[in-house]
Amino acid sequence: VQLQASGGGLVQTGGSLRLSCVDSERTFGGYTLGWFRQAPGKEREFVAAIRWTGNITYSADSLKGRFTISRDNAKAKVYLQMNSLKPEDTAVYYCAIDLHNSAGYYRSYEYDYWGRGTQVTVSS
Repeated sequence: VQLQASGGGLVQTGGSLRLSCVDSERTFGGYTLGWFRQAPGKEREFVAAIRWTGNITYSADSLKGRFTISRDNAKAKVYLQMNSLKPEDTAVYYCAIDLHNSAGYYRSYEYDYWGRGTQVTVSS
């Protein structure tokens, strides 16, 4: 598994970004994928996850309605659409894969491989 996230950048408050994460080895078709984020001085936190079928998704309660996760197994990609961005969304965003499809999709330690992360900065 080789995950690589992209799509981050600088955006104004209220703007949108779409993050992408690709598995260059194309092995994630049967596994759960997740997005986490980590702001400076804070712990890594769960953002969203999606089961391998693509029709079961989860989002952090505080982000529901603004962030949407999706995947394209044929392209070995997972996406995070982020709308109505706020300065508090500023963080490094990471994609990760859970090879065991565990019930604890919101726990970072359940994930086996991580991408390097992409910086998202929201200016006020």
